[in-house]
Amino acid sequence: MILDIYTHILPDAFFREMSRVSPRLENIGARLRGVKKLFDLDLRFSEMDTLGDYHQVISLPNPPLEEIAQGETALGLARVANDAMAELVAKHPARFPAFVAAVSLDDVDAALSEAERAIRQLGARGIQVFTNIAGHPLDEPRFAPVFAAMADYDLPIWLHPARTAAMPDYAAESKSRFEMWWCFGWPYETSVAMARLVFSGVFDRHPGLKIITHHLGGGMIPFFDGRIGAGMEVLGSRTSDEDYSNVLTSLKRPHIDYFREFYADTALFGAGNGLTCGLDFFGADRVVFSTDAPLGPIGKTIAAIDALDLDPGARAKIMHGNAGQLVKIRLG
Repeated sequence: MILDIYTHILPDAFFREMSRVSPRLENIGARLRGVKKLFDLDLRFSEMDTLGDYHQVISLPNPPLEEIAQGETALGLARVANDAMAELVAKHPARFPAFVAAVSLDDVDAALSEAERAIRQLGARGIQVFTNIAGHPLDEPRFAPVFAAMADYDLPIWLHPARTAAMPDYAAESKSRFEMWWCFGWPYETSVAMARLVFSGVFDRHPGLKIITHHLGGGMIPFFDGRIGAGMEVLGSRTSDEDYSNVLTSLKRPHIDYFREFYADTALFGAGNGLTCGLDFFGADRVVFSTDAPLGPIGKTIAAIDALDLDPGARAKIMHGNAGQLVKIRLG
């Protein structure tokens, strides 16, 4: 059995509304429509049929709602998306046993209201947020109620990277080149967002908070555990214009422990080395199966996990057990 906890879908109703309210996204829309399995269910189901007992938790793809619209318009888009995804789950429960609610944190109160509607009325199993909100970090105090609410629901936050070519690789340039904003920028975005949440004390305020990080903790956290751990034990020694002396002492546990509180998915485009590193860091209890389908390969991801020769118990946790507990569903 496989429960793919992080896959993306582009419901027609949402695409039409997005195109109507934000025509400047025409190029992005055209690019998304080029990935036919985002909206063509026949194609999607045909691939799924080759995978046996395989199921997908669905969510919207990039870009973030905050980059598409603001205020009531963004709230309206979230409602359309959530209604459409809930309808897909109702029509195809064996394919899509759960969906992740879309929210726009441009207006936190509206986002909380829509999250409540999506969870309590539509059956959403959590919310998706992005690593920055129109350039603002998630540890800004105004976003604190979002983490408190999800801790109270005891449901996960899916953390998706967000970065565009508008953020240059070098200060002397006006934009990122060679798609480095995606290849290395997205892992960096995720890693920085995780670190900012840790150092802000979010896990001390909300023990048991569940955050699912895309691409195995951004793909950087496990590999740089030495820099994050011992390297950051002297936090503040490299900075002369800001006092960080009380950051680590304000935490209840060693800071590296909190990084292992995140859940990390296996969406690494079929890479094996990263899986080994991520599993070693997070452990089998915190790794969840994901492919990023249809933007990432399903078969190659399964093959990479099979190549690890895991014991049956660990493999079952990764492939469906951990995800089932997080979204509170039982398959089969």
